[in-house]
Order: sequence, then C-alpha cells, then structure tokens
Amino acid sequence: MKIAQAVAAYVVSKQSLGMRFATEATALKSFCRFIGDIDIDEIDPGRVRSFLDGNGPVTWFWHRKLSALRGLYRFSIAREYVTTSPLPTMLPQQPQLFVPYIYSLDEVRRLIEATTSREHRSFSALTCRTLLLLLYGTGVRISEALGLDVGDVDLEAQLLRIRDTKFYKTRLVPIGSDLTKILATYASQRDKRLPTTTDAAFLVTRKGIRPSRAGAESVFKQLREVAMVRRNDGARHQPRLHDMRHTFATTCLIRWYREGADVQRLLPQLATYLGHVHIGGTQRYLSMTPELLRHASVRFERYAMGGNDHG
Repeated sequence: MKIAQAVAAYVVSKQSLGMRFATEATALKSFCRFIGDIDIDEIDPGRVRSFLDGNGPVTWFWHRKLSALRGLYRFSIAREYVTTSPLPTMLPQQPQLFVPYIYSLDEVRRLIEATTSREHRSFSALTCRTLLLLLYGTGVRISEALGLDVGDVDLEAQLLRIRDTKFYKTRLVPIGSDLTKILATYASQRDKRLPTTTDAAFLVTRKGIRPSRAGAESVFKQLREVAMVRRNDGARHQPRLHDMRHTFATTCLIRWYREGADVQRLLPQLATYLGHVHIGGTQRYLSMTPELLRHASVRFERYAMGGNDHG
C-alpha cells in the first residue's frame, strides 16, 4: 500500500471517531510529500529521521510529528499494511512543556480597564471588553466566542449555543446573571445598522464583520501592554488570550476546593462544560498554581490522616 493511501485511511478512521485531527493530518500529509509516492513498507528509518529533524533545532513540533507517525504506524501494523515500524527509538530531549498563564483577578480588571484607555483600529472598546469577559466568564475557546451568532446568545434562558466545536459537536453553555447583563448591554449598544438575524455575527469589528482570531489576538497584545500584564518566569511566551480558558478551569477547581466540594465528581462536569470529549483534555487546563497546590495538599493531608474527604 502507498504511504498516501495509508495516511488517508488513518485520517478517515480518526475523524470518524469525532476528532478533527487537523494538526496531525497536516503533519502526516507533509510526511507523504517528503517521502514521495512509495509503498509504506519501503520507508527506511533514515528518511523518517530526516523528516523529523527538518532543518532547524529540535522543538516541541518534532515530538508532535513523531506522535502523529506513531499513531499511523500502530494503525498500519494492526491492519497489516506493514509489519515493522521505522520510527526512531533514541529520541532527543523534549523541550520544556508550555506553561499556561493564570490571570489574577487584578490582572483581569486591568485588562478590562485597558479597553477604554486607547482606541483600537479594528475593535471598539465595547467589543474588546465583552470578548474578554465572555472568555473569562465561560472558558469557551476563542474561535467559539468569535463564532457566536445572534441566535446563539439566549439572554432569556441565560444560555450560549456553541455550534460545531473542535469535536464536531454542539453544546449549551449556561452563563451567570452578571455575564448575561454584559451580553445584553452589548446587544443593545451594537450598531443598529447591522443585521440582527439569527445567523448574523454577535461580536463584530468596527467594520461590522465577524472578528478573526488573528485580529482578536493582535488587539489583546496591545491591551496586555497597556495593562502591564507580563510574565517574568522565563517562559518563552507572554500571556495569551487563550490563557483565559486555562484561568477559567483553574479558578473553578480552586473554588470547589474552597467549598469542600467533591472535586473528582465535578471534573467530568467541567469537561462537558468546556467541550472536551475526555477528561484528560480538561486536566491539561488545570495548572498547579500555588493556591491550587495548597488546597490539594490540605485535602490530601486530611485523607492521609484518616479523614473522610472527597479529594
């Protein structure tokens, strides 16, 4: 079987399980172009290593490519497309894992204040403020927030309808009364000349069109500088707009610990709320902040001492 045929079959198999599999599919198609139109059992380890190494230093993407190839070869061996794997067994050290930034309440307030401190060419202050509070208050993905239509925002029921998410599913996201008021204010002050049909974009730019993710992230970088929100832990990346999602998940966990809630029982509910298929996806968002570590340690100490604790 040709390598391109094996890759196509593997991608279809993964996507049939409800996975977008976009990043992995891109890496595997790149592998096909690099290897050429040959049978999968003709690929030698040297060519695989050349593909993985590329022309630059080893980055996290080296390991992402390897992970995609491992999945492909497990799939191919199980279906007897090939009998052995040419993947390397000696691996370079994996770069330090990315550490998300968890915003403090004060930093969120400063970011909100920064929306009115300067004019943005593409976003109004109202749109900037509403987007930030929407992300902070719900933990939805940036693309999900920007993809909301007017008909997806049910202010009366206090629900957001998130359509065609990362895993091709639609889910309902309950929102609190404070965020409902914020969204209602935005809806009432939105440019009256814009369409209000159910399929019209809810959040819009100054030009009246749906914002792009790149545009939103560009504006956020400006807000971050104005608000002087920076990380000083030596990490490669400064705080990102996507870190609002990490902040939401971590804040939920801290609140549950404070309330003495059964965290293990609630985690699957958080996973569903965030739109994750598996709880493992949610666990990646739970950064071990000092406060979270403190609460977890106290909970474990109670358990170790024979207490009846939920932790």
